[in-house]
Formats: sequence, structure tokens, C-alpha cells
Amino acid sequence: MSEKLSFVSPTPNSPWGTYLQQVDRVIPYLGDLARWAETLKRPKRALIVDVPIEMDDGRIAHYEGYRVQHNMSRGPGKGGVRFHPDVTLEEVMALSAWMTVKTAAVNLPYGGAKGGIRVDPKKLSQKELEKVTRRYTSEIGIIIGPHTDIPAPDVNTNGQIMAWMMDTYSMNTGGTATGVVTGKPLHLGGSLGRVKATGRGVFVTGREAARRLGLDLRGARIAVQGFGNVGSVAAELFVEAGAIIVAVQDHTGTIVNDKGLDLAGLVPISRTAGGATAFQGGDVVPNAQFWDVQCDILIPAALEGQISAERAKKTTAKLVLEGANGPTVPEADDILAQRGVLVVPDVICNAGGVTVSYFEWVQDFSSFFWDEDEINVRLDRIMMNALNHIWDTADKHKITLRTATYAVACERILIARQERGLYP
Repeated sequence: MSEKLSFVSPTPNSPWGTYLQQVDRVIPYLGDLARWAETLKRPKRALIVDVPIEMDDGRIAHYEGYRVQHNMSRGPGKGGVRFHPDVTLEEVMALSAWMTVKTAAVNLPYGGAKGGIRVDPKKLSQKELEKVTRRYTSEIGIIIGPHTDIPAPDVNTNGQIMAWMMDTYSMNTGGTATGVVTGKPLHLGGSLGRVKATGRGVFVTGREAARRLGLDLRGARIAVQGFGNVGSVAAELFVEAGAIIVAVQDHTGTIVNDKGLDLAGLVPISRTAGGATAFQGGDVVPNAQFWDVQCDILIPAALEGQISAERAKKTTAKLVLEGANGPTVPEADDILAQRGVLVVPDVICNAGGVTVSYFEWVQDFSSFFWDEDEINVRLDRIMMNALNHIWDTADKHKITLRTATYAVACERILIARQERGLYP
């Protein structure tokens, strides 16, 4: 028996600990492939980098950055880069592992990776933000590339940051490499539909789940935690289908309206410094009350670990759509299952973003770009095929959608690992 690597030992209630529990739950369904299961519990590679920059006032500041490649048996690493003051190595490890499962669940030819810098970008000027991005890209440049590891936007990163990353990598390698990142601006090789893709995936999987539950979206009450690209886009699509948004929580607080929030007014205001709570069309309430709101569908689209056991006991939702990565801790997962609340897990529910990132990567290599209608049709088809296969697996084994998703994904990952063998 090999010793456990110290850097993969989880701290209590950490994202990495949650991921390891999710893997343990799927091992009984892996058959002979279970002998390879330890592969899933160990990142292939973890890089920690110092990111020093000169601030506008002349000071030298240092930030800590990470890039973790969890598993690349099925293809190049794929995963976003987040800029956040609470980023840790454990968090990035978990996010990279969830990307491995996610890409396999929708059968994309990728492995899983993730990156981050422990920094509050809101405290940086635009010039300082560019310096941090470029220095970080230079430091991780030794392990990223169009055929090895392809970053993308995540929390507090966007198309501009991807443009700086692409340019920095290209300057260091001596030629324009549009395929090194996805989520780029359109005129630099970005794809139509990419910005809204994750939210669209939440809607597509949620619509199908609601249909299978017999839940009519017309008049369905929805609460959304996190109101960025994922939460707001999903909310708009559900409203178009006849649902009403009764509660929204973002970094500024919680706003509720029992008759439905007017998204036409809320969305643009939520993009300002005042956030969602600056909108006058609802009541601002304490954040704890968000979990008590009467709703049919709950969409956690913020950060990890938001649905605790206590919150799982409180929610009135019949359906939980995980727009964020790892928003439900394992204990809460069990409580929701016992209560008959259906959870569409993150690794399938929010896979729309990486799916359109794959489209972007393919378009960059071919220098042939599709229109948005074609992208949405392809996205919807991939998401629906993946969800239906997972649902059939869940029904066959009488297990939750999360365990079924891991069973499908981990089988694909470990078959690839087994067939490739060990080198040397």
C-alpha cells in the first residue's frame, strides 16, 4: 500500500474533502475498474507560483497563484482561472477534479485542470490587473498550451483576462496561439454563445428535470444564489419559459419579491457596484432568509459549500440545479435525497460552459466559425444526450443523479487510464 501524499489530505469540510467523498461513493459501481480508483484521488500535477508585480504607487506586491492538472487520461487539461481572495490549493485541486468528471460526463476529449490567484481583483487598477494576469500566465506557461492545458474564465475573470493570457503565452512562444485559452473576445478567436453557455446548460438540464418530475415551469417559483453570468442567464431563460424569480442573492445581499422580480430592471442594476440589492423592485432581507424562501427550484450559482445540512433541511425546493461547482456538501446531499428533493449535480448541470469552450477550441484550430444558432443546437443536443444517459444509469442502479454522473464519468476516465497503461 502506497503512502498518502500529504498535499491531498483534506481539511474538514473542504472542497477537496467533498470531492473525495463523492469518489468513494461511486467506487462500488466501477466493477473491475475500481483497482484504478486511487487515480481519481490524486492530482497529476500541482504548480504553485509566486506572482510579483509593481503596483501603481511603486510598491512590490506578491500574490500566490496555482495551476492544477488533475487527470489528463482523456485529453488536454481544461478548466478555468479564478481571481479571488479566498483561493487555496485545496480549492483549486477540487475544482480541477470536478472538471475531470465534468468533461467525461459530457464525453468531451479533455481532462480536468483549474487555476487561480489569491487576490481581490476589485482592489487592483486595470493596469495592475493586467500585470497580475500576464505574470501569472508567464509562470504557468511551462505547463499550459493548446494541446496540453487550456485555461478559461471563472470567478472574477473574463474575456479581457483571457486575451491578456493568450497574448502573453503567444509572445513567449513566438507565434499567435489562439487555442491556448477559451472564453476569448470574438475578434480574437472567441466563440458566439460562450458567455451565456453555462447558464443555458443549467436551463436545458433544469427544463428536462422539471419535465421528468412533472413540474410545470409556467408559474414555477425559483430562487437564485449568485447572479453573475450563470445565475442571471439561467434566470432569464426560465422566465422566458414562464417561471418567476422570487429571490436573488449576490455578494451585496438578498432581495425577494413573492410576486416575482422584474429581471429587465434587476439584471442591469446587478451589474453595477450596488449589486442586486440596489434594485427597488423587491425587499432586501437578511441573507439567512434566502434559504427559507418558498420556491420550487433552487439554483445555487455562487461558490462551493453553500448548501449545508441545516440549509438542506430548510429548503422548500423540489429541484436543485447546481450552477456552481461543489455547492452541496455530502451530508446535505443525503438529506435532500431523503426528503425527495432532486439534485442535478454540478458536473452535468453547469457543463454548458466547457462544452462551448470545446466548440471554441475546435473552431480556433479549423479557423472556421459557427453561428450562434448552430452552437446552441449542438450544445442542447450534447447536454440532453449526456443527461438522458446519466438518468438511465440512475434508474438502473437506483442511485442519485450525482452518483450516476460519477459512475458514467469515472468509468470513461478509468477505461482511458487502463487502456493507456502506466509509463514507464
